[in-house]
Amino acid sequence: MHISFLLHNAYGIGGTIRTTFTLAGTLAEQHDVEIVSVFRHRDDPKLGAPAGVRMSHLVDLRKSGPEYEGSSAEHARPASVFPRGDTRHRQYSRLTDSRIAAHLGGLEADVVVGTRPGLNVHISRQARRGPVRVGQEHLTLESHGYRLRREISHRYAQLDAVTTVTEADARDYRTGLRLPGVRIEAIPNSVPEPAGPPADCDAKWIVAAGRLHRVKRYDVLIRAFAEIAAARPEWRLRIYGAGDASGNEQQPLRTLVDELGLRERVFLMGSADPMEEEWPKSSIAAVTSERESFGMTIVEAMRCGVPVVATDCPHGPAEIIADGTDGRLVPLGDTGAFAKALLGLIDDDGLRHRMGKAARASAARFDPAPIAERHERLFAELAAQGGGAGSRSLLRSAYHRSRGTVLDGAYALRYKAAGAIRRGRA
Repeated sequence: MHISFLLHNAYGIGGTIRTTFTLAGTLAEQHDVEIVSVFRHRDDPKLGAPAGVRMSHLVDLRKSGPEYEGSSAEHARPASVFPRGDTRHRQYSRLTDSRIAAHLGGLEADVVVGTRPGLNVHISRQARRGPVRVGQEHLTLESHGYRLRREISHRYAQLDAVTTVTEADARDYRTGLRLPGVRIEAIPNSVPEPAGPPADCDAKWIVAAGRLHRVKRYDVLIRAFAEIAAARPEWRLRIYGAGDASGNEQQPLRTLVDELGLRERVFLMGSADPMEEEWPKSSIAAVTSERESFGMTIVEAMRCGVPVVATDCPHGPAEIIADGTDGRLVPLGDTGAFAKALLGLIDDDGLRHRMGKAARASAARFDPAPIAERHERLFAELAAQGGGAGSRSLLRSAYHRSRGTVLDGAYALRYKAAGAIRRGRA
């Protein structure tokens, strides 16, 4: 198969970029795979281009590049296709509208995959008839504002499939939207096996990682650790992650650390990329988020043999951690319960070691190979069903004209009848 990924900016750093590179590189072992980046702002991908994958871009933002387009008149005009509800809308323009349209209109691929809502909308509106059209959700449906959810409901009916990273989010798509004929499939992100040895779980360190943002609730973690520090003074905490350029997220945490007298016990480490060298230096990983779209740091820690104590927040932790077996799940926002769960692992060396081994074994299911196989199977099944062409596409056009609201009875009957014809039942 020829599989084409459409990515916002393959030359930056981010979870979507990393997981797309991992998936594309694994699929490229068996298929013809390309990544088309809408933007290019540096010469080489910061994360390194995946092996065997062709890389190209549509808009060059390098001022030293041969086709710098950052100051063109078309680039200054706001986009009309890329939805305003997508948080990246201000970076898109009439120039990207036309470049993406030209790319998708002439794309000779078996499968085209979008990697964020705005690009999924482009694919739904501008991809030529023929390729299987897949839209990936790397966040969650509920995390999007009303305007974007409305656009998703209206435009995603033209896709063949939507993939989410958790089953919980897949249920939200199935129950919260009317997308007749669109397959909703939960396929988690993948994390490669670490190159180095796993943690021995003897170091007296707790580690947390993720951007410094209120949603991560590091204040809860620091307050919980204050209880640990009073009872077990030999243990320490490292928090890896960076905020925005202003540093506004970091200062309140530093103030809290000082107020609790933890300056020599809690360390704000800044960003570390990759984290796989840092997890094995710890014995427990901590996640205090009030919500997660998946939980990449949970899987990363588990792959390194580190048990995770996490809040049981939507959507990911409960689909990754088997509570009491390879980690612990704690009620959301309960500082005392979080401290108790940490202390339980600190005080029981045997339990901590067993959970670390179980975490490593359990996390093997997130290896790139089985995850890529699930995508490959989905693509093949959709292609075999004639995805992106024929009566299915015509029906979706009718649904599109209905403006993505409630199906009227006549259209519902037509859709059901056409489906029966395609399945050979009428």
